Amino acid sequence: MPEELPTGPGPNPTLDLFAQTRRIIADHFYPGAEVVFAHGDSLQTLRTCPEGFAKLIITSPPYNIGKEYEQQAELEHYLSSLRPILEQLVRVLSPTGSLCWQVGNYVQKTEVFPLDIYFYPIFRELGLKLRNRIIWTFDHGLHCSLRFSGRYETLLWFTKTDEYTFNLDPVRVPAKYPGKTNYRQGPKYGLPSGNPLGKNPSDIWTLMAHEWETGLWSIPNVKANHPEKTIHPCQFPIELVERCVLSMTNEGDWVLDPFSGVGSAMLAAVRHNRRAIGCEREKAYVDEAKHRMELLLTGQLPYRPLGKPVYQPTGREKVSQVPMDWLRDTQPK
Repeated sequence: MPEELPTGPGPNPTLDLFAQTRRIIADHFYPGAEVVFAHGDSLQTLRTCPEGFAKLIITSPPYNIGKEYEQQAELEHYLSSLRPILEQLVRVLSPTGSLCWQVGNYVQKTEVFPLDIYFYPIFRELGLKLRNRIIWTFDHGLHCSLRFSGRYETLLWFTKTDEYTFNLDPVRVPAKYPGKTNYRQGPKYGLPSGNPLGKNPSDIWTLMAHEWETGLWSIPNVKANHPEKTIHPCQFPIELVERCVLSMTNEGDWVLDPFSGVGSAMLAAVRHNRRAIGCEREKAYVDEAKHRMELLLTGQLPYRPLGKPVYQPTGREKVSQVPMDWLRDTQPK
């Protein structure tokens, strides 16, 4: 039976929508559901879903780097084990839909294998078309000693066809020089050259399948002091998903995360009045995702707002000051 979570008014317009209607929460996909928490194997769950229902599939698959929720395997075996799931994802993806596959690097004996390079030909073989290779950067993470510390991950944005949903206006960011004007002679000479709603959030968006263009999104990763931090060791920031939800779907569309963890992609979808389904085999993560959804629907979810500037220390904070021990160690003997 569907499970309904309590709803209530919240501090933003999106949550006010939930004050008017209760969300139908289910543990399996069916046409009348609005939020689905599918506990179990992703492949088995996907096989029960209808063809072409998902407008956006967005996920961060297990990275094969020994996190507590995965078993490390050789790279080729890792890729082949995911192939049946990838085939199902392509099957359930809408003809006008997008698939966003966010990965990092596989490291073996300090040698780096960029996972996006290995996944690209698989998705291409399955018929998807690459629209952008987005580099997600962040300032903090594991410090390395035998190579430079990794501070980026990659999001591959694929579409199933050449006819796909893309709404740029909801994700525009403020222009650096909004007063810039057209300098070429013509009817628009001297008029503002930018868009009053802002600019494209990345520097290059050439939508061609054979090109690997680079955009740059600076969004903090979810570490100890992040307001969204939960029990999951490697979770999505909601903000990262929101840009994809807003630009690649419309209200009422289905958003699917086949490795949903603690539900960040589902939360991003529901915040913007989309339907959401997540597949997750770890019951503790499913329970945490349900709890976070309840907090969202009651306006209590800890959340980093979309587009909030990354905090920059002023130099007055103790943790941003050079330790006296370091200063003493650098003094001439």
